[in-house]
This record gives sequence, structure tokens and C-alpha cells, in this order.
Amino acid sequence: MFGASWEARAQDTKILYASIPPLEHYLMPDRNEEIKLTRNAAPDSISGHAEVLVLGRHGSETAVQGKNGFVCVVERSWTAGIDDPDFWNPKLRAPICFSAPVARSYFPSTIKKIELVIAGRTKT
Repeated sequence: MFGASWEARAQDTKILYASIPPLEHYLMPDRNEEIKLTRNAAPDSISGHAEVLVLGRHGSETAVQGKNGFVCVVERSWTAGIDDPDFWNPKLRAPICFSAPVARSYFPSTIKKIELVIAGRTKT
């Protein structure tokens, strides 16, 4: 029973988010609320001194300069796998902080993905 219910919701999600909604659906109305949410990703001793990025109309924007090498952001659904049914879901927001090595090695690919999405590129 649970499996059938989960499968039905997954199918509904695929229909709801078959393509990208307008960018406005992904933006948080209050930049300070996004900064606050971002800082929830780690203890204050880390996030309080980290660079904080927020999503703007042209991609990720630095909202707060950091001092410790960490980078904290609110990820959107685009960081999911390309085949994930929630890939275009504008309701998904997940705060995360990256250590300095991860911010230098992995995070640039996330920034590139954001740029491609905002530029209107399709999954294909």
C-alpha cells in the first residue's frame, strides 16, 4: 500500500515539474531570510564566518564575505540528479556549507549548473 502511494506521488511530481518554472519561483522574496536559512547549515562557529551565497536573477551572488574558507548556500532542486523527478521543483531548498577544499573542488560544478539553469538550458 505504501509503495503504491509513493509511486503515485512520484508520478504526479514528474507531471508537475516536467520543465523549469519561471526563475521567480526559485528566488526567496527576502534576501535576509535566505541568508538566515543558509547560516542554519552549520554551527555558528562555522557559518558565522563563512562566505554566504544567495540566488539572484543572474546566478549565485555573494551576500556575505567569508573569513574561514567555508562557503554556505541554499541549494535548489537542480543539485539533484538530472533524472530526479524533483529536478525542477522550486519548493526544494536545502542549506549546506562546504569546507574550503570542497568549495574549491566540487562547488564550481554546482555554480555552473546554476548558470546553465538560469540561462534557460534544458536537461538535455
